[in-house]
Amino acid sequence: MLEALRRQLSESLFEKVAGPEREKHARRIHGAAGPRMFADDRPIRHVHADHAMFIGGLRALLLQSLHPLAMAAVAQHSDYRTDPWGRLQRTSLFVGVTTYGTEKDALKAVERLGRVHQHIHGTASDGRAYRADDPHLLGWVHVAEVDSFLQCHRKYGEKPLDDYDEYVADMAVIADAMGIPDPPRTVAELDSKLNSYRAELK
Repeated sequence: MLEALRRQLSESLFEKVAGPEREKHARRIHGAAGPRMFADDRPIRHVHADHAMFIGGLRALLLQSLHPLAMAAVAQHSDYRTDPWGRLQRTSLFVGVTTYGTEKDALKAVERLGRVHQHIHGTASDGRAYRADDPHLLGWVHVAEVDSFLQCHRKYGEKPLDDYDEYVADMAVIADAMGIPDPPRTVAELDSKLNSYRAELK
């Protein structure tokens, strides 16, 4: 009975995170012909296939919001108040395409996100200007996401990895495509990069 309840809760959360068109997106992502950005045996595919990603996604959004400029961009340019699951669903789709889609589709998704970011700019409540395509701000969003996915998989994943360096390196491939400067490629570098943002958080 407990296992059935766990499965039901997992499926309900999956529906919320993946969105109402999840089956259509899955067919398009997995069914498209062509070389993938990541081979089947890469750690990124293992981590992102685990249900711990649901918790990781929520953690990532909460962690990212600690940066005032990142939070200002979300508050002023998204409908997260009226559609709190929408941003998570869009992030889920981006992660799915870049992890499992063809290299062509993955790069298209990166380019599309870059175009969206070009139009997101403004002034935070403390008077500082921000741009969503600021490489430094993108770097924060990236490391917060990678750390969240990693930590939740390590703690809640069905089959945690012995070493997450290769996972961080896989995620750096996507960061490189997004134009994020010097993304971390090991867990030690990830920890160091996270700490480098600490003074900017509130």
